Amino acid sequence: MSCNNIEPSQSRRDFLQKAGGGFGALAFSLLSGYSLLGQAKNQVAASKIHQNRGKAKNIIWLFMEGGPSHLDLFDPKPLVNKLAGKSLPESFEKPVTAMGEANSPILESKRKWSKCGESGLSISDWLPHHHGIADELCVLRSCVSDGINHAGGVCQMNTGAVFGGRPSLGSWVSYGLGSLSESLPKFVVMKDSTQMVVNGARTWGSGFMPSVHQGVLFETGTEPLRNLNVPNGISPQQQKNKLDFIQHLNNQHQRNRESNTELEARIRSYELAAKMQAEAPESINLDQEPEHIKQLYGLDKKETQVYGRQCLLARRLIERGVRFVQLYSGAGSKWDSHSNIESNHSRLCKNVDRPIAGLITDLKQRGLLDETLVIWGGEFGRTPMSEKGNGRDHNPTGFTMWMAGGGVKAGHTIGATDELGLYAVEDKLHVHDIHATIMGLLGIDHTKLIYMHKGRPERVDLNEGHFFKGILS
Repeated sequence: MSCNNIEPSQSRRDFLQKAGGGFGALAFSLLSGYSLLGQAKNQVAASKIHQNRGKAKNIIWLFMEGGPSHLDLFDPKPLVNKLAGKSLPESFEKPVTAMGEANSPILESKRKWSKCGESGLSISDWLPHHHGIADELCVLRSCVSDGINHAGGVCQMNTGAVFGGRPSLGSWVSYGLGSLSESLPKFVVMKDSTQMVVNGARTWGSGFMPSVHQGVLFETGTEPLRNLNVPNGISPQQQKNKLDFIQHLNNQHQRNRESNTELEARIRSYELAAKMQAEAPESINLDQEPEHIKQLYGLDKKETQVYGRQCLLARRLIERGVRFVQLYSGAGSKWDSHSNIESNHSRLCKNVDRPIAGLITDLKQRGLLDETLVIWGGEFGRTPMSEKGNGRDHNPTGFTMWMAGGGVKAGHTIGATDELGLYAVEDKLHVHDIHATIMGLLGIDHTKLIYMHKGRPERVDLNEGHFFKGILS
């Protein structure tokens, strides 16, 4: 049997002759960054989802995986030290934590606090470099989630649900705003060690959306993307011929398989990889940065080098059109502090404090902070009660995140927890509200950005979130 006998009945020439009227749509797809496959019936017209709430164009999310202690970083509670060693007062409802109902005595905070900047934001001595950027931060002290363990907490903070299967926030941004660059991914993820983030790649997955919207993982070390350079001994023409042949095979295989979004995503990834061979090496080459910028991010110190490289790389990527960059500190739930919180948080804070302050400073001096929304936080906070005598348990009922740039109210505090920092009691912001607010700061009406899945209209906030207007500058 000859190969011609297994060719599809419709040739490429037939297809082009019959579909010539669709070339305008193909051009629009290229310009907007949207995939036509699997999206024509789902994508909401851009004019219907945009509104004038925020002015951010891209996002850098600094994710402290494991649950940083808000009580020791951004939310001082004098009553915690006053009641240290005693049981939770009867007036407080005992929370259900990862270790069951909380009965442990209250653990003192050994932090020293400062009123920082003209705004007077309270920041502890664990983050001394943050003192210099206090007037750029909008601190959200009343965040709430539903996940009491890391798997559920990380999943919800990223996807809105404590169970897997939904698109991550970065995927929603990719779907709603498209691309600013033809040669770089729309959504990039980095982590500070070889250890995997809890839940793995599902954390930045696209769920029920086409796979082209999932995050692209950049590896740790000096070579975030491997195999970008053409192998020695291969000429540019040989490389082009090889890629053209592979593309021909891909297109041939994809015929009559248009509904397979995984296949489309794989083909798109190869196409993007080919483009990245030209542009990405320059984008990730930190040697181009002057020494004073490297020092600003802490690349000259061992303890700050890893996260500093990632923060500097994040700035370079958003400059070049990447929409969403997520940087994990403590990959593998390292911020989890059921015991030895003093040594644990002291080490991790030292790893990230200078790089994060450097990032905010650098974005501002380059005029990028207004259009870049920077987010800090983990999946939940920590309890005022002790765990194992010298640590704190998970606390999803009241914890702190902060945002900077992107049109937020700088040098401001929103919301409050109770006197012990256990429950959010003022301007409570559930994860759904946080996601809705982030989308609003990007200029997207979260109620109108819809993806149809199995006949059901899906939204980033699971139809439960509200944009918090008080965050706007």
